[in-house]
Amino acid sequence: MAENSAADDGTRPNARKVREGLVVSARMDKTVVVAVIDRVQHRRYRKTLQRTSRLYAHDEANDLREGDRVRIAETRPLSRQKRWRVVEVLERAR
Repeated sequence: MAENSAADDGTRPNARKVREGLVVSARMDKTVVVAVIDRVQHRRYRKTLQRTSRLYAHDEANDLREGDRVRIAETRPLSRQKRWRVVEVLERAR
C-alpha cells in the first residue's frame, strides 16, 4: 500500500508556515497587523529587493503594542482577513 509516514507519527504532512515580523498596528480588538519583510532577488537584474506583506494575526491576550517583534504561524481562517496567530513575542518595543 501507499506509505503514509507523516500521518502515522502524528505530525502534519504540510508544516504550517511561520514568519517573523514587526507589529505595525494594534488598534483592533484581539487583532494585530504584522509587517513581514521578505528579501527577494530581482529576476533579471539580480538586485536584492524588500517585499513587505501586511498580515493580520490573532492576539488572544491583547497585550501587543506597535513596534513589538513577533513570530506568527499560519492557522485556519479566523475572519475574512485573519489567517495567522501570534506564537511568541521575540522583542518588546521600547
